Amino acid sequence: MRRLFRRKSLDQLVGGTVEPQHQLKRALGPVHLTLLGVGAIVGAGIFSLIGTAAAGDQNHVAAGPALILSFVLVAVACGFAALCYAEFAAMVPVSGSAYTYAYATLGQFMAWVIGWDLILEYAVGNIAVAISWSDYFQTLLRGFHLSWPAWLGTDYRTAVQGADARAVQAWAEAPRVFGVPLIFNVPAVLIVAVITWVLVRGIRESAGFNSLMVVLKLAIIVFFVVVGAFYVQPENWTPFAPNGYRGIASASGLIFFAYIGFDAVSTAAEEARRPQRDLPIAIIASLVVCTFIYVAVALVMTGMLKWDRFAGVADPLARAFLDRGLNWMAGLIAFGAVFATTSVLLVFQLGQPRIFFSMARDGLLPGWAARVHPKYHTPHIPTIITGVFVAALAAVTNINEMADVCSIGTLFAFILVAAGILVLRRLDPNRARPFRTPGVPVVPVAAILACGYLMLTLPMAAWVRFVVWLAIGLVIYFCYGMARSARAEEEKKQRV
Repeated sequence: MRRLFRRKSLDQLVGGTVEPQHQLKRALGPVHLTLLGVGAIVGAGIFSLIGTAAAGDQNHVAAGPALILSFVLVAVACGFAALCYAEFAAMVPVSGSAYTYAYATLGQFMAWVIGWDLILEYAVGNIAVAISWSDYFQTLLRGFHLSWPAWLGTDYRTAVQGADARAVQAWAEAPRVFGVPLIFNVPAVLIVAVITWVLVRGIRESAGFNSLMVVLKLAIIVFFVVVGAFYVQPENWTPFAPNGYRGIASASGLIFFAYIGFDAVSTAAEEARRPQRDLPIAIIASLVVCTFIYVAVALVMTGMLKWDRFAGVADPLARAFLDRGLNWMAGLIAFGAVFATTSVLLVFQLGQPRIFFSMARDGLLPGWAARVHPKYHTPHIPTIITGVFVAALAAVTNINEMADVCSIGTLFAFILVAAGILVLRRLDPNRARPFRTPGVPVVPVAAILACGYLMLTLPMAAWVRFVVWLAIGLVIYFCYGMARSARAEEEKKQRV
């Protein structure tokens, strides 16, 4: 039991960042960091899942126009968690995000659990984003009267279910090998490969690429809100909440996926020039900006088209214009969505390898995952492995499954970070805190309760996958990580 709750002091965590063989390049300022947050947040959630949240599906009750209240509810929950993240990020400017914070407060075992859990947020979340990117990319091609083969643009299960006309077409046209149709989402694989290559090249290049993507997608979203406002019909907002609070709560669990990303800023802590000041600014600013964007988009979208017309629609913002016969505007929205999801892919693909990097540096994963490229100074090996994992699953899975699993994993991580604030305030109350979470213990407890509530709104299938995933992680920890961790090696040397 003592080994399970080994803690790594904050001084040890920070000291590991100056070792030459494990040192990352500090190149990011507050603007780049904030744009990383916005780049991670604004993506598949607002461009794809917002339609399902409004109209509902077999696992979620429709919110209707009251979707805007769902966004506010989730923003409040994320706001509590963001304040907790900001304190840790300023105090422990180390790659690894919630994994690193848990190691300093809750011990090695919980650090492993949260590190393993974060794979659900970053890698699995990116699978959903890659699938969304593929959908909008194909919509964009159709706007230019170009046709991508249906059997190379969807996944096998969606084709089997015949979820839409394109899925039916994919099943009918796919070539067969021994009677089995070959159906893969090739665009999703290709975009992940490109993003992985960019990330291996360097953090400055990655941040610059992300900043360009963010500026373009924000311009497209402003276009949607401004132009779409002229086509709003107030009667579409009636009834405002067709399923009452039950619909609002159900949509909250789904659209939480749209808020995932502000914590990704903390994974770039070792590449920030002034992390103690800039990380809290970027985390909170990116969340506030995106909340205003989401409420405006949801209000205009449900005003342009009756909420139940978005059922089964993968590109709801484009559909709002298509229904008005404004095909060129729909094409422009698809163009913006491609940029939006590209920036999300980049930030999530940036975050996951850095969590692996930190875990390997602590000995919980093999040492090769903590190596830095001699020329580019990036964690190139875990970056490539993450890219292969995301691309392989994006080729064969569908977006709704991945979004729910990603959301439950992220909410669990938020709960542990909030708990870590309570623990560290008691264990080390005098440590310098460049940013202090206000209202302790009220704010951390509110974060725990709010995120726990959102977890309960998710379907049972997400819970089953979550439990199975954690069980696999525990097997790896007890068979490998516990005995080989850097802390365990230090204790062996001390005994000798």
